[in-house]
Amino acid sequence: MSCVLGRTIVVVAAFKATFPGNSTAVKFGHAQQRIIVGSCTLVQILICAAWLNISPPFPDRVFKYSNTKIVLECNTGSQAAFCAVLGYIGLLAITCLVLAFLYMMTSPLTLFCSFYPVLAVTFVSLVHSETFCRLQNHFEPAFMAQGDFLLGGIFPLHYNQEMPDLNSTYRPPPVNFDPRAFRWALTMILTVDEINQNKELLPNHTLGYKIFDSCAYPLTGQRAALAVLNGVTEEGHGVCSGASPLLAIIGESGSAQSIVVSRILRPFRIPMVNIYFSSCACFTDRQKYPTFFRVIPNDDYQVKALAQLLVHFNWTWVGLIRGDHEYGRFAVQGLLRELQGTKVCVAYTEMIPLLYNQQRALEIIQVIRTSQAKVVVVFSAEGEMTPFLRDYMEQNITGIQWVASEAWVTASVFSGSVYYPYLGGTIGFGIKTGYIPGLGDFIQRLWEALYGCAPVSPSDSDLPLCSGDETLLEKHAAYMNTSSPRVAYNVYKAVYAVAHSLHNLFLCQPGAGPFENNSCAQSTNIHPWQVQMFIFKKKKEVQFTINGEEVNFDLKGDSIPYYDIINWQRGASGNIEFVPVGLFDGTKAAGQELVIKEDRIVWAGHQSKVPVSVCSDSCAPGSRKAVRRGELVCCFDCVPCDSGKISNETDSIECRECPEDFWSNSDRTACIPKEVEFLAYDTVGIVLTVISVVGACLTIAVLVIFFYHRNTPIIRMNNSELSFFILLSLTLCFLCCLVFIGEPTAWSCMLRHTVFSITFSLCISCILGKTLVVLAAFTATRPGNNLMKWLGPKQQRAIIFISTLVQVVICVAWLIDAPPHPFRNMEYERSKIILECSNGSSLAFWCVLGYIGLQAGLCFLLAFLARNLPGNFNEAKVITFSILIFCAVWLAFIPAYISSPGNYADAVESFAILASSFGLLLCLFVPKCYIILLKPEKNTKQHLIGKDKK
Repeated sequence: MSCVLGRTIVVVAAFKATFPGNSTAVKFGHAQQRIIVGSCTLVQILICAAWLNISPPFPDRVFKYSNTKIVLECNTGSQAAFCAVLGYIGLLAITCLVLAFLYMMTSPLTLFCSFYPVLAVTFVSLVHSETFCRLQNHFEPAFMAQGDFLLGGIFPLHYNQEMPDLNSTYRPPPVNFDPRAFRWALTMILTVDEINQNKELLPNHTLGYKIFDSCAYPLTGQRAALAVLNGVTEEGHGVCSGASPLLAIIGESGSAQSIVVSRILRPFRIPMVNIYFSSCACFTDRQKYPTFFRVIPNDDYQVKALAQLLVHFNWTWVGLIRGDHEYGRFAVQGLLRELQGTKVCVAYTEMIPLLYNQQRALEIIQVIRTSQAKVVVVFSAEGEMTPFLRDYMEQNITGIQWVASEAWVTASVFSGSVYYPYLGGTIGFGIKTGYIPGLGDFIQRLWEALYGCAPVSPSDSDLPLCSGDETLLEKHAAYMNTSSPRVAYNVYKAVYAVAHSLHNLFLCQPGAGPFENNSCAQSTNIHPWQVQMFIFKKKKEVQFTINGEEVNFDLKGDSIPYYDIINWQRGASGNIEFVPVGLFDGTKAAGQELVIKEDRIVWAGHQSKVPVSVCSDSCAPGSRKAVRRGELVCCFDCVPCDSGKISNETDSIECRECPEDFWSNSDRTACIPKEVEFLAYDTVGIVLTVISVVGACLTIAVLVIFFYHRNTPIIRMNNSELSFFILLSLTLCFLCCLVFIGEPTAWSCMLRHTVFSITFSLCISCILGKTLVVLAAFTATRPGNNLMKWLGPKQQRAIIFISTLVQVVICVAWLIDAPPHPFRNMEYERSKIILECSNGSSLAFWCVLGYIGLQAGLCFLLAFLARNLPGNFNEAKVITFSILIFCAVWLAFIPAYISSPGNYADAVESFAILASSFGLLLCLFVPKCYIILLKPEKNTKQHLIGKDKK
């Protein structure tokens, strides 16, 4: 602006110099002009320097424009400095404008003819007030045909891999040609021609088309949408005065491109029918996309199908890769939502850049290589996948099971044999196939017209067979593959949908129309939004039939959710063939949508076995999953179930406890009845039984000996009656041990302690009576002592009876109040049921033992006092020693019994009974038997009282 200002001043000075005596031009020589330019520019430099010094601009991350993106922009730092810079530029521009305008008005004709630079400066300053535009670049359609009504077509005939510029001069380079998209465009042309030749559909009207290349990029798609709106050609058109000849747009591939195009078409209310890849669930929002329709199912159904597929094959650890667009973003979000509540976890989520970056692609490939996830789900377009898979194959990675979305699962660009070692076995959901009559013949005729040869043999034409070196056939043999059209069939249905809607519009009857006052559209002035009303009527699905198939759109503008399950298998020629191995029908009931023919599937690596993709191997029955700290639930360790718990399923989350009477087996896979333990007739039981019987037999043998020798001095002097009572009670003591052996019952539990306590009480009572007799007998030898008369046979029997009766009363009270009973003890050892006798009343049990102990203690005290009485056979000493053994045994019994529950407690008690019984038997009766049987010479009265001759 400083230079422009200097030039304006020079022009004005030169004009003034033509007046006589005016020397203004001398003052504005070359040096002065440089000073003006330098001074004006220096002022701006000073402003900028101050700006940079005080508050310079800086990079800033802005989040307010979008919730899903970070906008990286330059913050101005100081708004005042920024405005000062712009204001100074504006001041210079206004000064130029004022000077040029004032001096133009003084002599317009002369100034215009002789000093046109001043006019140029004026026009440059007022450029923004122009009222007309100039076309800066041509964006010509790929195919075009005239008709009464025009259909627009936007297809990704090429894949762009560079950022288009923004100066309106960009033209897509002729690289990365896509034969499939070319086939779609030809299908649209074929369908329009077919409709024009149909005398029943749109009679007396013809359809035209204008098809553009979007290069699979949103910015180029935007330019294509604007170009298709400009009429048949871009030149020679002013402001539109009537209805647009464009009725609808067919196509666009990705969701990102469709969003851009749909937003451009929305103000014009022009419907758009998408045929492929724009399956993003976001399009169901009719507020944002009221003119958008699609013949491809909503992505909500695809992600639901993919989630069911992953769960069906038990792939619990998978990777996700998506493209950098709304299709990939919404699809991944939908899949993650569907996987919630399942056992499937996502190991990683990576994004392929929209403008391909090899370095970033290699990073993604490294993640795939190092991850344990052997199944990778990809939501992307073939344009992004082509360079990515090329780099993937260069890394020589195999064994990955690819799960493809409908956007690339039938991409013919990957059907070459070179792809099979890396992509063979790929499985995914493809658009439903259909039948397009005449498509193969149409493409063949076009081929013959382009190359002058027949692409296949035999041919109806007389042209020679192509050599195979033709550019299209050499690089894209799939161009001729029309055996099972999928996306092309969607193009076919989309064009027919618009044609049927237009046809129904013409058939509208006044008074029954969908417009205001039930009116119909004017057949000579039809608007696109009126056609849309017949595509999408009020709260009703639009239905029509094409080749026997029903086509409709629901209230959200979506079509019937139906997919084929496609598996990539090696064909006879070595190329990849897309083989249907199942289907997904979204109209079926929940759980019945997915149908898979597993026996027809070939997996990655040409395997017939389903690949495994897990973070951790499955936990076998008998163990449970323990999630690792800080990791996803699919990564876990297998922990064996604790004792008493089982898991009979693979990958059990927790081990369940066995019922109370059951316990886990050794493998922790089943609950088995707990082992019931009691003092049975096993080793210990048999030993105790034998000892008990032997003890009883010995006691009976002693009783027989004593009865046979009952008249000998040794027996008569030791109170034979009491000896018989003791031997009889000892026999019962030995035999009562048998009640402790065997399965406890109600009767055996009551007999155990009562029989034991009463027999032992009888035995100790007899010993107590005998001790009193011995003590009284020796005391009676003193003069004036008549104690023996109080301890006659009757008194002895009374003592024994009363002492035993007390124990009987205690036992009866015990049995009445809280009798012993069988008890299943599961606390001591949880894996077993110990069947034992519960005491019923612990107080009664210890009272019984305490009373026996009281009797034994009294016996011991009396016998101890009589230990020094004269005689060779002082029975008091024997009684003292026997009661001492008895007390020692039962004192040791108490801690052993308390610490030995169950059958061990019964064994301890049985052992104490036997030990104490043997102690009494041996100490009291063995010395007498020794004299009776082996030393009969000592069985005399004189010897026993110590008066035998030496």
